[in-house]
Amino acid sequence: MQDEPLLSDPVSEAVPAAAIAQRHRAILTIAREAGSVEVDDLAERLGVTPQTIRKDLKILCSQSMLSRVHGGAIVTSGVDNVAYATRRHVATGAKAAIGAAAAALIPNGASLFINIGTTTEAVASQLAQHRDLVVISNNLNVIDLLNDHASINLISVGGQVRRSDRAVVGALAMEFIRSFKVDYALIGASAIDEDGSLLDFALDEVKVTQTIIENARKVILVCDSGKFGRPAPVRVSPLAKIDYFITDRMSDATLREACAQHGVTVIETDPEDA
Repeated sequence: MQDEPLLSDPVSEAVPAAAIAQRHRAILTIAREAGSVEVDDLAERLGVTPQTIRKDLKILCSQSMLSRVHGGAIVTSGVDNVAYATRRHVATGAKAAIGAAAAALIPNGASLFINIGTTTEAVASQLAQHRDLVVISNNLNVIDLLNDHASINLISVGGQVRRSDRAVVGALAMEFIRSFKVDYALIGASAIDEDGSLLDFALDEVKVTQTIIENARKVILVCDSGKFGRPAPVRVSPLAKIDYFITDRMSDATLREACAQHGVTVIETDPEDA
């Protein structure tokens, strides 16, 4: 006999509050164990429709118990970021497409900073066919990704290594970065406010990112739509300092308007009207 689903969609519109609460507890339990959840997986496991799961996630995110990302949600407190290894498995398809679009903006012979982040790593992985690049990075994962490509001149930023994500941070890193003036800075963000403010969780990382922005002629922000409206405590930069904003989908109308006001070129890899 086939196993019955854990929970089923109610036939009527009047859903018992206890059933909804039970489903929310189940979602939170799964999310805390895995670090993230996906809509389709939850729908199958809990025996409800994807539409029901999306409504559940919207409620849980409004209560700051989860943060919405493309195709699902992640666990975050609004003070601490999700573990780096977990973030690598969130919105992987969106990040790959964003990475390809960002790499297409970089001409052969350019110099660039690549900051810490799983999305900036997706960009780095798309640079293998470029020639005569100078890549300076405080992300040791990026250094590893590009190390075998002889046509790319790699420079690793010096300073303190944060073991959790292999980021090079601190005053020494900032001083090292100030020795350069590059064509492009490739940066990510943990969260983006409605007004376009870039936000993050770690002050030491933010200070390095600000130094990178100050020492680049053009700044490319790569960020999936799951970061829109997400809470984070440290301000990185105003939107006015960004030249290109590459995302999977500019789903926030207020943010789109802010980009237009500040002259930011928006590139969508998966627009809603496509």
